[in-house]
Amino acid sequence: MLTRSRSLMIAAWTTLVTQIVIVGTGGAVRLTGSGLGCSQWPNCTPGSFTPVPEQGIHGIIEFANRVNGGIVVGVAAVMLVMALVQRAGRLIVTLAALILGLTVAQALIGAVVVWMELRPDTVGVHFYLSVILVGLAAVLAWKVVVGPAGPRTAPRWQSLLVHAMTLVLAIVIFVGVLTTGSGPHAGDGGAARNGLDPAIMQHVHAIPGYVLLALVLGVVVAAAVRGPRAHLRWSLALLGMILVQIVIGIVQSDTGLPVLLVGIHMVVSVVITALGVATVLSLRPSVRADASTDVADALDAAQAPASA
Repeated sequence: MLTRSRSLMIAAWTTLVTQIVIVGTGGAVRLTGSGLGCSQWPNCTPGSFTPVPEQGIHGIIEFANRVNGGIVVGVAAVMLVMALVQRAGRLIVTLAALILGLTVAQALIGAVVVWMELRPDTVGVHFYLSVILVGLAAVLAWKVVVGPAGPRTAPRWQSLLVHAMTLVLAIVIFVGVLTTGSGPHAGDGGAARNGLDPAIMQHVHAIPGYVLLALVLGVVVAAAVRGPRAHLRWSLALLGMILVQIVIGIVQSDTGLPVLLVGIHMVVSVVITALGVATVLSLRPSVRADASTDVADALDAAQAPASA
């Protein structure tokens, strides 16, 4: 029998939150120039696991992020153990195992980033994997809290619109990483940049961003007309966060890329990823017995005319 205890739900939410938070602490390392605050890995210095006074605040910031990484691995491990013990189902166990494995891999990639002295391509891979982990954690939280998907009731055009939105979101994040790799925040004064023109890249980044906005507006209108109700709620939340992100992007570009705004921009990008996952999954409402609202959504959609 599959179970969804409150403790499992808390573990799933904690997994998602910690995967988002470490993007913020990792961003703080880079934006404060602390990327090489610990010059070695796993030791902070050749002779010490922890930072030494000579490394100053940069060593403390980098080491704190490493400690946070250990917490994220621990949370992922607890999530997997709980999923196994509580017999949460093959999908949830698989997701939890994948998240744990990729989180450990992320720590190893962090070591490569240090060893390669913050090369922008390795830093980019480090961030891309964080985005993937947040997406997987969002799926995990959804499956644990909401439950398995119900029958497919959305018309094909609505599904294609949502998936087109997801594709463009991935492109926006990819171009955003390239844009960041061309800018001034290298993580250390001596770290290389990717050689692209940051002024041009800001405009290149904006183009798919506005395409994404148009597609999300389309998703919201489709959800308002067609449903399900949960899909409308999540798509509106996604729209709101994208509008916030656009404002942050414009302001940071016009004010010389202040570190605080750049850091917020990074965190909001993975929050948007999680909301995008929820928007996709809400297109097929759950039919779990204890999810009465989602059941009503599924029944309403199933009874709608096929031509709607």
